[in-house]
This record gives sequence, structure tokens and C-alpha cells, in this order.
Amino acid sequence: MRQSYLFTSESVSEGHPDKVSDQISDSIVDLFLSKDPEARVACETLTTTQLVVLAGEIRCKGVYENGAWAPGALDEIESTVRNVVKDIGYEQDGFHWETLTFENHLHGQSAHIAQGVDAGAEGSNKDEGAGDQGIMFGYACDETPDLMPATLDYSHKILAKLAADRHSGKAPFLEPDSKSQVTLRFENGKPVACTAVVISTQHAPGYDQGEKEAELKAYLKQAIASVIPADLLSDQTAYHLNPTGSFEIGGPDGDAGLTGRKIIVDTYGGAAPHGGGAFSGKDPTKVDRSAAYITRYLAKNIVAAGLATRCTIQLAYAIGVSQPLSLYVDTHGTGTVADDRLEDAIRSIGKLGGLTPRGIRLHLGLNKPIYRKSAAYGHFGRKAEGDFFPWERTDLVDDLKAALA
Repeated sequence: MRQSYLFTSESVSEGHPDKVSDQISDSIVDLFLSKDPEARVACETLTTTQLVVLAGEIRCKGVYENGAWAPGALDEIESTVRNVVKDIGYEQDGFHWETLTFENHLHGQSAHIAQGVDAGAEGSNKDEGAGDQGIMFGYACDETPDLMPATLDYSHKILAKLAADRHSGKAPFLEPDSKSQVTLRFENGKPVACTAVVISTQHAPGYDQGEKEAELKAYLKQAIASVIPADLLSDQTAYHLNPTGSFEIGGPDGDAGLTGRKIIVDTYGGAAPHGGGAFSGKDPTKVDRSAAYITRYLAKNIVAAGLATRCTIQLAYAIGVSQPLSLYVDTHGTGTVADDRLEDAIRSIGKLGGLTPRGIRLHLGLNKPIYRKSAAYGHFGRKAEGDFFPWERTDLVDDLKAALA
């Protein structure tokens, strides 16, 4: 690992067009899981000027069965979509929750996929198979209290601060769409200085010139200072605040949005590998989602246990097969025990259910409507509260230590 280097991560706000799509897709997952915990959902969303389009495959008891929608189901789906857009705050001529055109092209799940994924009938030896093939990565490091890469952690929190102030009315000149980017200098693997911060935020008319522009930029600097530790900021920090000038037209009106296009924002900001599969819009039988969550959970618990200061974990699956094809642990030379011993310890912990799709879902409690909250400001580094973000718990520390004893 290099001792001295610059590293950068970016984030996008809840009003970014791709994140609007992610939140809509996950609101549909939550809707169906609230009706049927065993629902199957693969929902993609397109957003553009005054238009939201859903497409994908579903199966849900009491909502969509035998090729037909239950009475009122289509109206509930549309209402769910419009409420997401309303909650984000879009009431603009080019994208308004109440007047946008909505199209629903969801349909039944392929029977051929279902036969590979579903568990066998009672008395059968067939376990639930993975919803697709793929590789999934989890990561944790000790750069922040959330055990996340600092560049991404700060990028997320800056935008979350802007959104909170916009919703509360403290910053009424802000509009929903924004992006951030943080560059840190690292020495001996630790962040020692913030060399650059970029924020581009949609704003009300007139905040691109004169006193109003100065007010906006002063606010943004204060927001940055409220998130990034003071000892990292200095007169050497470069601030690029709305560097292109005007940013009045934004969100889906300024650029089309699609589900699953912000996978590095969703995960580790480029500090760790990514398997390529997006999370939003997928029920937890899809290992793109559930296995990415369990690998984060495992990596975080290894770091929280003091067994490493950095940890990457990979799992691989084949569609229709329950057992993972491989488990790989890499502590990047920071581990207090050998990486293969950590692999053996993970395999030996019975409560993890062998890391099968069903075992993961049961251990983390994933068959619940908990996903819309994860669809903006990162799936990882969040606070585990109640049913939400269970993959951020550090309740496996004692089990890991016992398995290694």
C-alpha cells in the first residue's frame, strides 16, 4: 500500500436523477415486501422530463398472481411513485410529482427463473437458490467511526446536510439535485488533509450571481466545515462550488435517470472492488443485494473486532445454487491473524447459515420493507436502527473471536 497519495470519492443527492430512480425502485420493493415477505421483485425505473416509467418482473401474493393485478394494486403503485417524488421535493415545471406522466410495465416473473430460485416443496432437499450468478464484495476500514472510506463518508454527509437544511427551510435557495466530491491526502494510510471539495447544487433563480451567489457559496462552505474535521481543512483546500455557473435546471428534467447507475456511490467510493451488480429495485433473494450486504457485515465486524484495519471480502454464486462457490478474505496486510483463518472462522459460525441466500436473509432479517432508506447517501456506513441497515450491526465480533480462539 502506498504511504502518501491523494484519493477522491463522490456522492450524489436524493434529487439526482439516478437516485430518484433508485428510490422509486426501492419503494416498489418495500411496497411488495409489505404485502408478501416472500415477494420477488426486479424493478427498473426510468425518469426524464415529466415522465416516470417502471419495468421489470414481480411475483407477490395478493398483488400480482396468475398474470393479473389485484383490485387497487395499480393505483397503489402509482401513488407510491408519486409520493417518492413529492418527498424528495420535486414541484418544478419539468418534473412535478402531481403532473408527471406515469407508465407501469411491470409483469410476472419468468417461470424458468422461479424454478431455479425457489426452495423445493415441503420434504424436498432443494434449498432456495441464488437469484443470479455473480460476485459480490464487502469492505470496511478504520478511517472513520462508521468504518467507511473517509472520502465517501464526507461526500455523503455533506449532501445529507444540504438535504436536511432544504427540507427544514433553513436553506430555501437549494433545490433537490446536487453532487459532491472530496479529495483527501493520505500519509501512512491515514487522511491528513483535505485538498479539494467540489459541490454542484441545483438552486433557485438568481443564486448564480451577485450577493445571492455569495450567500449560496458561503452556505456551502459552512456545510462542508460542519462535516469535514477542522484539522483536515486549511487555506490550502481548494473549493469548487457550482463551478459551471448556473444550475437551475436539474433532476430528471436536466438529465435522464436510471436505476442502478450509481453503484460506486452506493458502496465504497472506489476504495474497494465492486462486483458490478446494483442493489436498488431487487428483493433480497437477489444476491447482488443480499450477498453485498453480508460481505459488508462480515468485513465491518472483522475491523470492529480489531482483527484488521482494512478488510475486503468476496463471495461468488451460481444461479439456482444455494451454497456460495467461493469465499475470499483480504486484510491487505493489516490482519492480526492469517486471512485463511478468517475464512475458516466465517464458515464455522452456524448462525450465518452457510452464507446461502436463505441463511443471509434470515440472519440479517432482510425480508422486510427496509430498502428505500438505503437508496440515497449510501447503503453502507449508516446507523443500524430497528429493522433498518442490519448489515451495519457489529454483533458478530464475539462469534469471530470465539471461532479464532
